[in-house]
Amino acid sequence: MKSPKPISRSEFLSRVGAFGTVAAMATPLSQAQAATGTAPVAVDKKIRVAVIGCGSVSNMYLPHLAKSPYVELVSTCDIIPERARQAAGKYNIPHHYPHIDQLLAGAPFDLLVNLTNMQEHGRLNKQALLAGKHVWSEKPMANTYREGRDLLNLAQKKQLRIWGAPAVVMSPQFRFMAEAIRDGKLGKVSAAHAHYGHLGPTWSAFFYEKGGGSLPDLGVYNLATLTGLLGPARSVMAMISIVTPTRKTDNKGEIPVAAEDNAMVLLDHGNGTLSHVQCGFNYFDPYGHEGTGQEKPTITVWGTHGNLALIGYDWAPFGVDLATHADEKGRLYVTDPADYRWEMGASVIAGHLAQGKEPLIQAEHALHVLEIIEAARTSGQTGKRVTLQSTFRWPVV
Repeated sequence: MKSPKPISRSEFLSRVGAFGTVAAMATPLSQAQAATGTAPVAVDKKIRVAVIGCGSVSNMYLPHLAKSPYVELVSTCDIIPERARQAAGKYNIPHHYPHIDQLLAGAPFDLLVNLTNMQEHGRLNKQALLAGKHVWSEKPMANTYREGRDLLNLAQKKQLRIWGAPAVVMSPQFRFMAEAIRDGKLGKVSAAHAHYGHLGPTWSAFFYEKGGGSLPDLGVYNLATLTGLLGPARSVMAMISIVTPTRKTDNKGEIPVAAEDNAMVLLDHGNGTLSHVQCGFNYFDPYGHEGTGQEKPTITVWGTHGNLALIGYDWAPFGVDLATHADEKGRLYVTDPADYRWEMGASVIAGHLAQGKEPLIQAEHALHVLEIIEAARTSGQTGKRVTLQSTFRWPVV
């Protein structure tokens, strides 16, 4: 997954300036494309997929699912029936429903892709599992760690699978960073930092209501990346706050903000390794919510012999800077965008289900991140360090 020829940072930035984004430098079909299920391959089995929640996120998911050779899109569902109908018509999906009860009783399918408001994830995911469906859930898969653990237990009892976004461990940049750490290129890893923020979405009030917040919407990416790179966290200390007490939203007008819109989270990964995540809905960012053109590091990892810097966001990475004792000026690696996209998780899972393979994405990892979010809020309220109970298979790569 490494770039065959590393390039200097100045050369990389000049290319970005010329083309706008690294996507303009795309190369022919890569191994990553074949692995993620978008390469033109012969397929004997398709996974029947139903999508619930046809709002803004579905506009990213549905095109990716529609292109997957492993997916047969069967149904759409939304509590605003017109949205389900429009999505079904746009992607030639034969069925659409206004309620999950009708969806589950309707055309048969194998995998539910849950793109609804995050406060509804736990309830709807449980309903799907009880109906005998596998589940891919946008983040978070539940509203509490206990609820999420119960969902995983239910899935295992019924011999089903459930997974939760994000899919950051699938990027070639993540693999490069994980391999560099694993192979000792950084020496003893001591610390890492990650950040992600913007001025906050306006299209729905749920981001600011109880059960929403910047941690499960934004911080979840960085938390998944850092624990994926450095290992499960053992304890958490955090400070959280509300900077903007009211928000104007498209669907409910002006509302009071109930969930954190600013967070600082410290993680202890054991063996002396510490990391920090900051996220919020009060960050001026010239790249906006879409992140197009972001060419600066958002994640850095330091060790005794070298350091890594992820260029771009971990959900839309452009490359990895690596500097070591042997190459102190550093080089930029993994500039090929391949086929990694943040909305690819459900397509990846469908492909792995069809082929009987185990993906790098783990339900236990998503649950660990959910416990960190819950612990961060507890720490922010009490001022105390919170010990974590969960873990996941590590190293991921």
